[in-house]
Amino acid sequence: MAGRRGSRRAAAGLCLAALLGAASCQAPADTDAADETRAEVQSLLDRRAEAVVDRDARAYRATGVPGAAGDDEFDRLGQVPVSSWTYRLTDLEASGARATAGVRLSFRIGGYDRAPVTVERTVRLDRRADHWYVADERAGKDAGEQLWEQGEVVSVTGRHSLVLGVGRSRAKLREYADLADRAVPAVQDAWGRDWPGRVVVLVPKSLDDMGDLLGAPAAGYQGIAAVTTGETGGSGKAPADRVVLNPDAFDVLGAFGRQVVLTHETTHVATRTATTDTTPLWLSEGLADWVGYRGSGRGAAQAAPGMRAAVERGELPDALPADDDFGFDDDPDALARAYEGGWLACRMIAERWGEDELLAFYRAVGDSGAGSKRSATEQALREVLDTTPQDFTTRWREYLRGQLGQGSSP
Repeated sequence: MAGRRGSRRAAAGLCLAALLGAASCQAPADTDAADETRAEVQSLLDRRAEAVVDRDARAYRATGVPGAAGDDEFDRLGQVPVSSWTYRLTDLEASGARATAGVRLSFRIGGYDRAPVTVERTVRLDRRADHWYVADERAGKDAGEQLWEQGEVVSVTGRHSLVLGVGRSRAKLREYADLADRAVPAVQDAWGRDWPGRVVVLVPKSLDDMGDLLGAPAAGYQGIAAVTTGETGGSGKAPADRVVLNPDAFDVLGAFGRQVVLTHETTHVATRTATTDTTPLWLSEGLADWVGYRGSGRGAAQAAPGMRAAVERGELPDALPADDDFGFDDDPDALARAYEGGWLACRMIAERWGEDELLAFYRAVGDSGAGSKRSATEQALREVLDTTPQDFTTRWREYLRGQLGQGSSP
């Protein structure tokens, strides 16, 4: 019995060794096949990218599934002045003649982007006659859409701006470009010229499309006239931001309001490299509003009706607006008071310390290297304005009372 058990163990051992041997022999072959597939798909994507930059419709369509319904994304991109376009394969799952690829698309709009804008894409592929073809390309999971996915893009070039829109007439886009062209010099006059002095404005067809561009629920932007996207950081190599308009809210504003909004958003573009994780929102949003209203002649009571009503009710805020107060999902009245409170804080600095000190304070907060917004702000208050958070808050509350209390001028 012992001998038979031993023989069975030996036989089992031989079988296991054979199986392991087979697996070890097959692994390189499988790996080689996977590497070959990745190389083929990357080559396909490289040809597709080259066709986009060269505006070669025939080469672009040659990368799509033969005989399939036409992919009109190439045509919708026609008026977007793309100067570079590259795909980098990050993930690939293939099964037979089907594959799904995770791709990092980097592209640059010529004359506007200082570095490529990078977005995640998902590409479905089909294999026909020993060749891979693109069956579908769309935004990656949790990533926002691109404007050209929403329809044919119409382009209008201004003196300092590029406006790209879907579902809007060229005449309407020209109006937006004129606003942006006035915003850029106003921002340069206030902030300086240490930025390219150009702005890209995206105009989707609707609020829902705006949400799709931003990769977030549209309801969160209800009543928000515009937002600016982009990377924070101070490298100086951040890609040009995109100012995204909410046409439902922007177009109901008066001429003055539309100009303030575009100047506000253009300020975010200009200050991007000076804005870091240590910059509190009351300062970044307050400065943008300060530039927007600068030289307009609008008084505090006119431009801050929400805060004025609160002060008149005896609801003087105890502290500067916190970052959480700027959430788009919050009470719109509270959101308005947050913006107004930040603007009035920056306005107070410009009046009592000077405009140069306001800009120096902004840059010092972003460049402090401190570990938190609180410590960065405290350090800049001390070093630039020679004050403390407690003293600054007290001065700000007194400023609110003086500017917005009973008997203040409109």
